[in-house]
Amino acid sequence: MIDRLIAQALEWAAGHHDEGRYSPVAIGFHWGMAGLVAFQLGWGWWMGRLPVGGEKVAAYEVHFAVGILMLLLVIGRLTWRLVAPDLINDADKPGWESTAAHITHYVFYLCLFGLPLSGWAMVSATARDTQLAAAGFIPWPLLPMQDLSNRQLWAIEAAAEWMHWGLVLTLLLMIPIHAGAALKHHLIDRDDVFHAMLPVVPQPKQKRTRWQRRWRALERRVGSTATRLWRGLLLPTDSGRRRP
Repeated sequence: MIDRLIAQALEWAAGHHDEGRYSPVAIGFHWGMAGLVAFQLGWGWWMGRLPVGGEKVAAYEVHFAVGILMLLLVIGRLTWRLVAPDLINDADKPGWESTAAHITHYVFYLCLFGLPLSGWAMVSATARDTQLAAAGFIPWPLLPMQDLSNRQLWAIEAAAEWMHWGLVLTLLLMIPIHAGAALKHHLIDRDDVFHAMLPVVPQPKQKRTRWQRRWRALERRVGSTATRLWRGLLLPTDSGRRRP
């Protein structure tokens, strides 16, 4: 029975992929995570500026609850991505942009897993009286650190805090890169990448535009410059080897 339901779900997802769109499940995970990330970044910035007191404690509890929910969602998103067939669209064309897109996705997964895990470690290390709950009502355990010494707990808390802030900065860098790449696909390349994740936005008609020509010219110029620089680094070594 379960195998049959899974097969039907995968066939349903493949039907959307055949039409050039992600499945509603993947779209829901994507935009749900995007909304929670935006909330957490804004809430964390506001929370850090509150004076010490009950309001700040309540703000941290909300931050913890949403962070655990994010961890559950990213696990669900990755599971669906591994189980359901991948969508092949214009972003998968061979070239440096496809490679950059895959690297970007790996970095996003690193951030989306690392942020709630590092926050969970901080709370478990030095705030063990906190009652964690996913989405505010699903009980969530602390990490088993009760047998560690205070010195070990504070060391874990310090390392997790550095990791947390580093991942926040990485996420703040990756979001405009990811959004800019999506807009570039939609406005300059005029392909199906943005439409596949947001079907309510109509796919633009394929035509050569002024911005597309400018981008291609810039891409060729950057590529030729990089090639010349690379050859300049290699040629002295090669010429040195040929000398008697």
